[in-house]
Amino acid sequence: MPKIVSPQVEFSFLLQQTKNVTPEIFTADGTGFLNLLEGRWQEPGKPRPFISPVDGSEIGSLPMLSREVALRAVESAKKEAGAWAATDLDERKRRVQDCLDQLRPHVELIGKLLIWEIGKTYKLGFTDIDRAIDGVQWYVDNIESMLGNRKPLGLVSNIASWNYPMSVLLHAVLVQALCGNAVIAKTPTDGGFISLSLAFAIARRCGLPVTLVSGSGGELSDVLVKHDAVDCLSFVGGRYNGRNIADALSQEHKRYMLEMEGVNTYGIWNFSDWDGLSDQLKKGYDYGKQRCTAYVRFVVERSLFPQFVETYWNTIKGLKVGNPTLVDSPDDKLPELAFGPVINKAQAEDLDRLYADALKTGATPIYEGKLDDSLFLPGQDRSAYRAPRALVNLPRQSELYFKEPFGPIDSIVLVDRVEELVGEMNISNGALVGALASDDEKWAQRTAKEVRAFKMGINKLRSRGDREEVFGGMGESWKGAFVGGALLVEAVTEGEKAILGNFEDALLLPEKI
Repeated sequence: MPKIVSPQVEFSFLLQQTKNVTPEIFTADGTGFLNLLEGRWQEPGKPRPFISPVDGSEIGSLPMLSREVALRAVESAKKEAGAWAATDLDERKRRVQDCLDQLRPHVELIGKLLIWEIGKTYKLGFTDIDRAIDGVQWYVDNIESMLGNRKPLGLVSNIASWNYPMSVLLHAVLVQALCGNAVIAKTPTDGGFISLSLAFAIARRCGLPVTLVSGSGGELSDVLVKHDAVDCLSFVGGRYNGRNIADALSQEHKRYMLEMEGVNTYGIWNFSDWDGLSDQLKKGYDYGKQRCTAYVRFVVERSLFPQFVETYWNTIKGLKVGNPTLVDSPDDKLPELAFGPVINKAQAEDLDRLYADALKTGATPIYEGKLDDSLFLPGQDRSAYRAPRALVNLPRQSELYFKEPFGPIDSIVLVDRVEELVGEMNISNGALVGALASDDEKWAQRTAKEVRAFKMGINKLRSRGDREEVFGGMGESWKGAFVGGALLVEAVTEGEKAILGNFEDALLLPEKI
């Protein structure tokens, strides 16, 4: 019997739930979505159809705004900043706490919306919103000691990628507001606008000065980045856009936090715990490696290559890739997949292009996964699905050699000397995370200091982290103030203490990373 879409995640059912919870985010006829500006939901903009990566179906339309309307949004948001900054911290805490309390009953709904919007499995969608709420709760509980006498900056603008709309974007927005800032955010055009609209509607009901707008980056970036009303920018995205923004903001002398891509590498030298590595390889494929902290390059001591390949093959061939909404019968639990689709057809085709270019320039394929027909509906659109692939001997003239694929393609580089290993791990001039696996832990700790990654794992993966854990990047992977823990509070406030970060004229690192 063919599988069916689980009734608990059928999209029309989720959409009706969303209308029941937050009717204000919809147009009067209930068929379109609105933007949140000037304190209310309005402006349907120029609707642009949004296609779900899960099955190619249209699930809504982004309410794309013009530059002129976005300008209104920014100027209105700035006007809220003064009164909010003067609001007593206890009252700000009360309102943020109210928002968290009202979000908690809708964790299931938001997690399931994220399946359709950005192709997450149910487990990862649930985790995204759960981590956001749990993380902001930690700030509410600990804000007094972190904030001290620091003062808010004013209006903080947020432009973030689509992959973690809750645990990155919403989390940052609520902490920024808790610190006394007014906040404006742009919905990622590649996905997440429905779930974000629901969350922002609840935040606005609770009296938080938040604004949410949709629009193309080209149309809105000048307003959301360079406008005099914007006092700080939090950006998560690619290096090309990030570099341009960094150049612009360094001249404007504004506070900024720019998280950009880098090739996160995993080095393996003098190593024997292959079962432990297998567990890490499996975990590393969460969300099809569409994460800023995904490890996409393995730098392996040549003599260990046979054991590495055997471990890699045996682990990766067991990963299930398929439609995350499908079950055998209506009462079944949602499937436990390694991952579902990549974010859209265009990204899947770009992965194919990078892979073909690597082969053309001389790389050797060592693994090409195949999609399992039983994990899809018969005849469904699979244009956004790609199975894992891996290459060895990636030549330097290949585009993939210096680039993060942001999808399920691994590259393996073989080395004979430690100096080669360090050089290959530093190939992208800075990264957010890195790791070294070795039976000699002292050697690994010492060598890790030569790798230009903000966080280094020894025989383990490193991630963005939660609560008190700081986060940033080295080299070209990050510009501006670091975040996480107390650093996030310091990044969006003014005080006597120096701001830690990767700046144009200095690299100021925290004592403990």
